[in-house]
Order: sequence, then C-alpha cells, then structure tokens
Amino acid sequence: MKIDAISVFPEMFDSLNHSLIGKAIDNQLIEFQALNPREFTTDVHKTVDDSPYGGGAGMVMKPEPLGQALDKLVDDRTVVIFPSPAGKLFDQATATKLSNKKHLVFVCGRYEGIDQRVIDYSATKAETLELSIGDYVINGGEMASVVMIEAISRLIPGVIGNSESLVEESHQDGLVEYPSYTKPASWNGLDVPEVLLSGNHAEIAKWRRQQQVERTEKNRPDLI
Repeated sequence: MKIDAISVFPEMFDSLNHSLIGKAIDNQLIEFQALNPREFTTDVHKTVDDSPYGGGAGMVMKPEPLGQALDKLVDDRTVVIFPSPAGKLFDQATATKLSNKKHLVFVCGRYEGIDQRVIDYSATKAETLELSIGDYVINGGEMASVVMIEAISRLIPGVIGNSESLVEESHQDGLVEYPSYTKPASWNGLDVPEVLLSGNHAEIAKWRRQQQVERTEKNRPDLI
C-alpha cells in the first residue's frame, strides 16, 4: 500500500518509522511519504492560511497549496481522507475497508480547518472521506492521521507477524477484547483466573467470550 500525508508539520509522522509499521515500511509492504503544502506556495513567507470569510476567530488553510499537493498525488486508485471532528466516526470496519485500498492520502488541517472547496475539489478527483477518531478536538490532523494509518496498516497481510491475533482483538466482532494475563500466576496478591490455567480450551473460550460481553457492557454499552 502507498500512503501519503499532506501536512505543514511532516515531522509529526516520524513515529511511523518505529515498531511494526516501521518494519513494514522497511520491508516495502507500505510506502509512506509526507508532503508539505508550503512547497506549493509562491510568496516569500510560504503562506498556507488566511482569515476566514464571514469573520470569526483563527485562520483557515488556503485552497491553492493543498489543491496543488492533491494534484501531484492523486490518481484513479486514490482514497483521500480529511481527518476532521466533523467527519464520520473512524472504526474498525472502516480500517478494514481502507486496508484493502492501494493508495491513501491524508490531508491534515491546522488552525480553524481547511477551506471547504479543497474537500469539494478532492471529491471530483477521487473517493473522498471526512473521518473523525472521536468526539473531541485536537490541534491538527496529523495525530489523527497517525492513529488511522496504524489501525489500517496493521491489517495489511504481513505487517503483523501472528495474523491470528487480529481475529481476537477489540471491535473485530462488535465487542471489546477480553482481559489478558501472563506469568507469574500470582502477583501482588492478585491471581490469574483459574480457568486460564486449566488447559480446557472450550471453557477458556467460553470464559473469554463472557468477559468480552461483560467488559463491553461496562465500558462501551453503546456497542451492545
């Protein structure tokens, strides 16, 4: 998969160079680059924002640099993603769908957001999505993009060494994941549940499923 990000802070994507995603990039399972829209400005200050029409606080990212960056990156296999608190909720099903695409472009807003015409223009060139990672606001689209890129990339075959671990994770079946334990069997007066020490795989599977249901009811009742 090829992944591009358009951002005035491309260094914020350096975290992708570590751990399993970094290995996937090294092994060419994923091709990633971050493009700074300041490269497409023509003034001495490399201006990428301006005051909003209609008044209001803050600045809005200008359409010209972002539009030219999109022109450079987008082709007929591209899906363009605008991280936005106003977007549809990004979930595991969306991550799974996007993991099957050939090329993703994340357009990262800053300040008070992106001129709406950039999103409208993108929709004329490629499949375009506005996605939110949650009902809160952060300072820009970079960290939201990193979250989505990691969630998507780990579903690409070969990125995760043990593919079976993906099957049992939270949200794969509409429930959160069951709790996990390792050695020692007793720690600080807290013991591993006996069923996990029993060797009875049917009872273990039954216990884990029940834990999923109970945990989901407690922490994410909206999923029930």
